[in-house]
Amino acid sequence: MVAPSESVVELQAGKFKTHVLQAGEGAPLLYLHGAGGLVWDSFLDGLAAGHRVVAPEHPGFGGSQGLEHVEDLWDLVLYYNELLDELGLDRVTVVGHSFGGMVAAELAANNPERVDRLVLIAPIGLWLDEHPVPDISGIPPERLPGLLLADPEGPLAATLPAPDPTNPDSLLAAVNNITSILQFIWPLPDKGLHKRLYRLRAPTLLIWGAQDGLVDPAYGEAFRATIADARLEVFDGAGHLPQLEQPEPVAAAVSAFLS
Repeated sequence: MVAPSESVVELQAGKFKTHVLQAGEGAPLLYLHGAGGLVWDSFLDGLAAGHRVVAPEHPGFGGSQGLEHVEDLWDLVLYYNELLDELGLDRVTVVGHSFGGMVAAELAANNPERVDRLVLIAPIGLWLDEHPVPDISGIPPERLPGLLLADPEGPLAATLPAPDPTNPDSLLAAVNNITSILQFIWPLPDKGLHKRLYRLRAPTLLIWGAQDGLVDPAYGEAFRATIADARLEVFDGAGHLPQLEQPEPVAAAVSAFLS
């Protein structure tokens, strides 16, 4: 696996300090992670085989600072525009997972000129009364594998990021991560994205796990029906992390789409 380079990018005279991982060469690709945090995994490694992958941590996550200066979703979209400006990236492919997929869709809807192609992996951001998205702040840790994975007893379950209950720093980091996300999705993840998706001009690939217990696959069809140039691929044997549970077919689908 490639060891990504690490850097801290400062914005607005140091108000924001963004921890960024980068690897690969080629056309730039912005990766926006989900609520579990940023982990350089085999999926990102595969993306870096054909692209310059730029993977920042959201404000308030890990080594990124400045969440106190981001009040709402609009501030977050502006923040990512400024980060792209600072990195000299006028136009990028964007890949987002879960919460990162929601942010990616908002970025592409508000700034369609910046996004070349869009890959959304089980994004949140819409709301279906018949398939409510659970409040992640109220989910006990022991229930997470059953919501996230098609096989909650499999080897992948043991690798899911989890706070160490004996380590105060680990517990604090977990609380900070959840707080960072809730600022943008509580009490419901529907912040009006459905009214803006028509603005997307980028060809869009939607990836879903057929056994996703967190964001029902019905949301995949809801996104597909609202985006003008979108296609949906659903993978059996995968939950909310299809890129990790079904890495080879998902990687093949994403690679074919991006090429």
